[in-house]
Amino acid sequence: MLDQNEGLNDRMSPQRICLLGATGTIGRATARALVQRGYELVCFARPGAAVVEGAAARIVDVSDPVSVARDGFQGERFNAVVSCMASRTGAPKDAWAIDYQAHLNVLAAAKAAGASRFVLLSAICVQKPLLAFQHAKLAFEAALMNSGLTYSIVRPTAFFKSLSGQIERVRKGRPFLVFGDGTLTACKPISDDDLAAYLADCLENESRWNRILPIGGPGPAITPRDQGEALFAMLGRPPRFSSAPVALLDVIVGVLSTLGRIAPPLATKAELARIGRYYGTESMLVLNPETGRYDADATPETGAATLFDYYRSVLAGDASAERGDHSVF
Repeated sequence: MLDQNEGLNDRMSPQRICLLGATGTIGRATARALVQRGYELVCFARPGAAVVEGAAARIVDVSDPVSVARDGFQGERFNAVVSCMASRTGAPKDAWAIDYQAHLNVLAAAKAAGASRFVLLSAICVQKPLLAFQHAKLAFEAALMNSGLTYSIVRPTAFFKSLSGQIERVRKGRPFLVFGDGTLTACKPISDDDLAAYLADCLENESRWNRILPIGGPGPAITPRDQGEALFAMLGRPPRFSSAPVALLDVIVGVLSTLGRIAPPLATKAELARIGRYYGTESMLVLNPETGRYDADATPETGAATLFDYYRSVLAGDASAERGDHSVF
């Protein structure tokens, strides 16, 4: 039985938060934000992983429910879970193991540990699910919404790191690669720190409880062509683009899918090609279900940093274009 003074003690002492995915770029930013806000932060991590100063690390195999309870929660009370955890590749086996099952393992153990809130970093692309990892994310979103915990499901638009892959290419004088004319898609990129602040605020901001929250960074939606033109302008060069037809991706997907029937590794490559095609043809904005169109005006914004601020910092050597495990995205 819980102590009758437990509620008072919770309000008077730092709340203990479990953070998943604490060693990724967004996870590290979120860890910093939570520590700065005074939370007692416990990060579930892989062996050898380093966490931010001020946080505790516990080595946990999130795929094993016994390890989650024994090595992670350790019979202690926790107030909430914040998850920045995601599968590394998005391939079906990886996605269902991490985006779905590992999250279910943590959810069950968190409830047993007394957690009452769960903040989940999901993805805006699950609005139009065509890929395995999107279905896995949606399956856990549904489980979380039915769990009885107070939840905030945050669906961000594109990350700065996912739009930084061509900086060095352009710096070296090569053209910026686009599909079609470079205006097929658009997004409102959000920085790691701005997204981290938004996630941390979900713990205390009741207006964000029990809601699905699409969120982007500040300013107008940006197309790939906008990105290329901005990079060339920052380097003082005339813009140069190289265009690839979407049909080329269709051919690659088709060939790999066919070969994947006899060579399983090629089936995984086919899924990665499907992911590439998806991001090359679908905008990362709020999708209007009535019109089937993406709506930049309906996509909420937060923070102050822009993608072009980030580009300038990378070109000046003040930031690195770290893409991490999710470079495929």
